[in-house]
Amino acid sequence: MNIVLWIVVIAGGAIGALSSLYCIISIPAILIFKVYRKIRYGISLND
Repeated sequence: MNIVLWIVVIAGGAIGALSSLYCIISIPAILIFKVYRKIRYGISLND
């Protein structure tokens, strides 16, 4: 295979993996932060 094609394949795979990892980490972190604010300050979960 062409080296340029391999670079594109590896870059695409890395971008997909990083975006998935970001979603896996950020969504629970946001929920935990919202629950913490609800308990600590009494702020609505919708804010």
